[in-house]
This record gives sequence, C-alpha cells and structure tokens, in this order.
Amino acid sequence: MKVFRVDITAWTASFRYPNLISGVQPTLEVPPLSTVLGILNAASGKYLQHKQLAIGYYFEYAGKTFDLETIYMIQTNSKGRPSNNAKSNVIKREFMADVKLSLYLKDEELVNYLRSPYYDILVGRSGDLARVSLPEEVDLAEIQQANRIKGQVVPLEGNFLPGKIQALPKYFSDEFPRKNLGTEPFTVIPYHVTDFSTKLKAYRDKTQGKRGIDIYFHELDLTQYD
Repeated sequence: MKVFRVDITAWTASFRYPNLISGVQPTLEVPPLSTVLGILNAASGKYLQHKQLAIGYYFEYAGKTFDLETIYMIQTNSKGRPSNNAKSNVIKREFMADVKLSLYLKDEELVNYLRSPYYDILVGRSGDLARVSLPEEVDLAEIQQANRIKGQVVPLEGNFLPGKIQALPKYFSDEFPRKNLGTEPFTVIPYHVTDFSTKLKAYRDKTQGKRGIDIYFHELDLTQYD
C-alpha cells in the first residue's frame, strides 16, 4: 500500500496521563490519537473535522528521565472563571529525549499541511518544539497477522494486546471548555518491546527499527461526536 510518511523529531516530549493532575507526572510512552490529530490541526491552522481518516503512526525515543518543573496554579473566582491570582508549585515530570514520530497518511491534503505548517509543531507540551521532515511516498507491505506492532496505541476492545492499558481520548472539541471525544481503552505498546503475534492486519515499514515495524491504521469518523 502506498502512503505518505512524515517524520517529526524533537529534543524532548512528554505526554501526560489524562487523569493525573497533581503529584509526580509520568509520561505515556506513545502519544495518544488526540495528540497526533492536534498536530494536524496545528499544521493546517484550523480545527479539522475528519469524516474518513486513515492514519497510522510510530513513536520512538532514545531515553527518558525525570526533571523538576515549576507550575503555576491559577485560582478561580466565585463564578468559576480564572482570576489574576496564581500559586506556584514544583512537580516532578517524566520526559523522553531525542524522539521521533512517524506519521502515515493517505490524504494528500493533510500531507500538504505538513509541508508548510501554519503553526509551530509541538510534540507534547509547549516546550517540545519539533522539526518536520519533507513527506515521502513509501510502499508498505500488507501483513495479515502482524507480529511487529510497537511504538503505537491500539484499541483494546477486540484486540487485547500486551501492553499498558489506558483510557485515552481520540480527539477534543473546539469549544471552551474543551471536551474529550471518543474516549476508550487503548493498549499502549512502547517501541522497545519484543515481537509478539496478533491477528491484526497491518502494513510493514521495513525502514523502521532493526527489522521493520508493522503499522496499524486507525479508521476514524470524528463527525459522529458533533
């Protein structure tokens, strides 16, 4: 199958667990779909309504550790709105270094957005500024029973793959306050796991990893959440 591949690299990245607000902040080892779709929004300069989106991605990093970070907690007024009062705090945050996110897309319009992004591209938080490579067309071999799925998230239901299970949103609304859309359990599979067998159909990129990576494609219709 011929698709477009775009590599996005950055010095650092951190993807917080959705339900952890205070205390030590670990990182997910693979970005959720909502983060990847947010990158497409930033590249396009607008909020995209995806009706038939096929997208795959692969994420890897060189290492991870913890750092201390100062945060400012903004207090709300009696109406629940942000006030001018803020309190500082120091938290321990985990981050990954020397990261690469490879996007696989069929839609050439989305690819063109990434050729010349409208906004800066971030991989995770506001300080994780990224570099976007020029898209290239690649030919992926279809694999009926993929055994090299890693560096990805895969829906848990019906698949039940080994990995960390986490409820993650697929997207966010464009209203304020934003709402999670399409939250469901996903299996988070880091890039460094050993091969394992599945019943999934995927497409192998032989240039990724030591022996190639099987890319799982998410088929999304986000208009159902309107």
